[in-house]
Amino acid sequence: MAPPPRLVVVLVVDQMRADYLDRWAREWTGGFRRLREGGLVYSQGMQDHALTQTAPGHATILSGRFPAHTGIVANAVGVSDPLAPLVPGPGPGASPRRFAGTALLDWLQAARPDTRFLSVAGKDRSAILLVGRARGPVFWYGDGRFVTSRYYSDTLPAWVAAYNRRGWGAALAGRHWELLRPAPAYPEADGEPYEGDGGEAVFPHPLPRDPARAARELSGFPWLDSLTLDFALEGVRSLGLGAGSRTDLLALGLAATDAIGHRFGPDSRELHDQLLRLDRYLGWFLDSLAALVPSRRTVLVFTGDHGVTPFPERSRREGRPAGRLGTAVNSLVSRTNQQIAPRTGMPAVLKTTSGLIYGDVGLLRARGTDPDSLAAALAGALARVEGVARVFTPATLGAAPAEDSMAARWRRSLPEGFPWLVGAVARPGYIWSGSERSTTHGTPNPDDVLVPIVFLGGGIRPGRVARPVRTVDIGPTLARLLGVRPLEPVDGAVLGEVVRGPSR
Repeated sequence: MAPPPRLVVVLVVDQMRADYLDRWAREWTGGFRRLREGGLVYSQGMQDHALTQTAPGHATILSGRFPAHTGIVANAVGVSDPLAPLVPGPGPGASPRRFAGTALLDWLQAARPDTRFLSVAGKDRSAILLVGRARGPVFWYGDGRFVTSRYYSDTLPAWVAAYNRRGWGAALAGRHWELLRPAPAYPEADGEPYEGDGGEAVFPHPLPRDPARAARELSGFPWLDSLTLDFALEGVRSLGLGAGSRTDLLALGLAATDAIGHRFGPDSRELHDQLLRLDRYLGWFLDSLAALVPSRRTVLVFTGDHGVTPFPERSRREGRPAGRLGTAVNSLVSRTNQQIAPRTGMPAVLKTTSGLIYGDVGLLRARGTDPDSLAAALAGALARVEGVARVFTPATLGAAPAEDSMAARWRRSLPEGFPWLVGAVARPGYIWSGSERSTTHGTPNPDDVLVPIVFLGGGIRPGRVARPVRTVDIGPTLARLLGVRPLEPVDGAVLGEVVRGPSR
């Protein structure tokens, strides 16, 4: 029997669509090529819930459970926590206090209390939610440095403080993001009129000359990912991950693809160049990691937290129906809040995100507003908006048949007792945003749901599997591979190809 791996690496690229690995397959030379050719690739991976956002997506990956069971419904009700301020401050606090239950790290530590781990990401919700409620070395990039919160520690470890003193983000001040390859090698147009989110839409893209500002704005540039990977390697060395007979865990969240995808879209020259760079970063990272922990004793899982919908303006230009729904939904919620404010005594009881309308249902009922009637009225108004395909209320979602895939995704998003009134499904091509010159995700449609899932190393036989699998399958599969058990019921299934070898 092969010895257990010394290190499990779970690498999540924020806004990594399933089609990206194959779209530019001939151009990969580094990490993406290694994943495609040496890994067990599930080409129909998915985040199988309705609110395809960063927080709920990350929470599914190592918990084996849908948002309805992790309690992480959306970014807006994700990790923000004023009771856990940043270290070092100032800045908004963050913690996993809303996360319910356990994740892979808990299962490992229950079997081997000496298991070590490190979670690092470009965003707080990515680093936090990959490891659930565990306390320990959890860090993310914020305001030009790597930070944590007081949920985890009152001070930064010496190795993190020393890394921050190097000032790598500030050192990039004034640098221009140039194309990695000659311009004719990119089939995408440069500077589409709908791109840029109010900024420069044509290469090269400069970082500010002021060092502090450059460090803060690094999240919109490819270099954030290389910095995150470099910091993670420093952590592996400092913490001795993979150095013993136990199995340790390294969780990584790379955020630059998300920022660039929002600003320029999935069909842009910028996104193409970002992934070319990320391919090289990942190749360098895997080579560097192998010098610390032998690759034969390492298992890597690669996936995404959600996809992204193309710019509606691009889709319409190409003859496909598309549009922006944010203005209509926000206006509906704003008008309703104004109408009920005299009764509730609050200016904004209702809130909205990605087709979900939620709020203090208990307050509504206590102040004489029937939530069921209000939900029905909101649903009727929303159903008349062009681009809205389906609308659910608590009553209608409960009555929807089990085989209704969109109803099922909404059920998987909403915990029992969550105070919601309406959950809507956008038509393909439509997005829950009214903001011009950016695009987004958040729908239960294929562009946003489908993500890659790849297992590499540790004796896993490479291959390609076309059947649908889900990110909630990753945690249970790793548990079986590592010989540990989940500490509670999970929604995911063990992927047999990983533990037995791909079927032929």
